[in-house]
Parts: sequence; structure tokens; C-alpha cells
Amino acid sequence: MIVLGIDPGYGTLGFGIIEISGITMRAIEYGVIETPKKERFPRRLKFLADEINLLIDKHKPEAIAVEELFFQSNQKTAILVAEARGVVLLCAENSSAQLFEYTPLQIKQVLTGYGHADKLQIQKMVSVFLNLPTAPKPDDAADALAVAIAHARSASILGKFEIK
Repeated sequence: MIVLGIDPGYGTLGFGIIEISGITMRAIEYGVIETPKKERFPRRLKFLADEINLLIDKHKPEAIAVEELFFQSNQKTAILVAEARGVVLLCAENSSAQLFEYTPLQIKQVLTGYGHADKLQIQKMVSVFLNLPTAPKPDDAADALAVAIAHARSASILGKFEIK
């Protein structure tokens, strides 16, 4: 099974594609999509949609797992990230993949067994699960891989959190 994990953002969006075969997971591709800073916001959203659709077309994931928003103190930023997340959800819904959402707490719990694990613990576990020599960089890509891993593990262990 191929899973696309997404850490939403409008300036930088993290993505991670993993393949699950039995109990083995491997990273296929990961990185970030950075939108052009000087463009108007609607064009940045279109850029995100185009890039996400390219990833979906290239890898044909069976599942797309998206991190739910963690409310930030900066309301303007939270709204912009929410709008970018809406683009992600639309792209996923328009694909043939199943769409799943996970909270940061669920992701941390599944990867480490502790819902309040710090970023370094998450990055270490991403490296362990994917048998990578070092933590994936940048952080947004590592977070996206964590979302994909959380889906892979929870789908087989804890049950699915499918959007209905």
C-alpha cells in the first residue's frame, strides 16, 4: 500500500510518501512544497493544488493522511493554513485515494506511545520506522512522514479514522 502523508501549510507544505508491505515501511519520496512568497494568496493555493495533484498522479496513493490543525496563537496564520489545508482535502477528495485525518496527539501517540512527545522523539521514530540513517529534513517533510506512518500503524493496529 502507498500512503501520502501531508503536513499542511501555505508557505511550506510537507509531504511524505511511504510504501507498506507487511510490517515493513519504506520512504519513497519526501520533501516540501514551497509556494512563491511574492504571489497573491489565491495563486499560492493554486500552486499547492497543482503540486499535490502531481504527487498524487505520480505515486497513486491508496490512502492520503492529513494532519489536523493545531490551533496557533496567531489567528491570521491559522486561517491561512486552514485554507491551504482545504486545498489539500479537495485534492485528496478528487483522487481515488481514501482520505484520513489525524491530530498531532494521535500521531505522537502512535509513533512514540506518548501523546506529548517532542519533535526530536518524533523524528527519531520516523528514522527507525523507515530505516533511515538520519532524520529526514526539513522538519515539515519529517512531520509528513510521521503522518503517513501514523496512518499505516493505526490502520492495522488502532482502526481507521476515515472521513465520512
